[in-house]
Amino acid sequence: MDIKNYNNHAWNKQVEAHNEWTQPVTTEQVDAARKGEWSIVLTPHKSVPHNWFGDLKGKKVLCLASGGGQQGPILAAAGADVTVFDLSENQLAQDAQVAKRDGLTLTTVKGDMTDLNCFENESFDLIFHPCSNNFVPDISGLWAEAARVLKVNGRLLSGFINPAAYIFDWFEAEKGVTKVRHKLPFSDINNLTQAELTLLKEQDEPLVFSHSFEEQIKGQLDNGLVLVDMFEDDWQSMAFSEYFPPTMACLTIKLPQAVWNPQ
Repeated sequence: MDIKNYNNHAWNKQVEAHNEWTQPVTTEQVDAARKGEWSIVLTPHKSVPHNWFGDLKGKKVLCLASGGGQQGPILAAAGADVTVFDLSENQLAQDAQVAKRDGLTLTTVKGDMTDLNCFENESFDLIFHPCSNNFVPDISGLWAEAARVLKVNGRLLSGFINPAAYIFDWFEAEKGVTKVRHKLPFSDINNLTQAELTLLKEQDEPLVFSHSFEEQIKGQLDNGLVLVDMFEDDWQSMAFSEYFPPTMACLTIKLPQAVWNPQ
């Protein structure tokens, strides 16, 4: 299976189905952001602290795998020079539609989050990467690419799913039942039955993959991104959220190479 093309198609269909993560912000929210009154999320519910962003005025921001007309327009209204990068054309169209509607300036670029070759080294002051890398099977190159395009002392704000969430049966969890089922690492392709996989395809659901804490956090540390803050969040629509917070967000800052990798 061509996972990238499948998930591209699936997210385009999610936009047509009005998935909550594809619904653009309102003009009222954009106007409030222009006045400094705004909040956005990396995880399902908790707003990201404003001090994670620093001064956004004129800063170059990459919204990585963050289409949908939600975070990008708000950051642009707050004064940032925003580029929204996403695999889904329909998700990017949501950002373009908000920008046109509300007179915002932002750039949209289609591409795979693990390949940022279209950007020069040290192009961005800040990268905003909400829970989305569970849609790619291999994130080994993701943090290296993020670190490459991030300026020294630049900030990476990332959200991701606690890998422990994937030991549960998500079909049951959506019905309110917590049932341990899978060994890690999890992959829709490898862990589900053929009937379940067929059902996902019929519903145009994106394929998901678990990633360990070593992949998520050490992967950033190994590329010179130092962890300075984090928080956990729930996921109220999933039954297992009753027992532990299944999502989290991290703020990392890029160190000079001589500091983290001295010769």
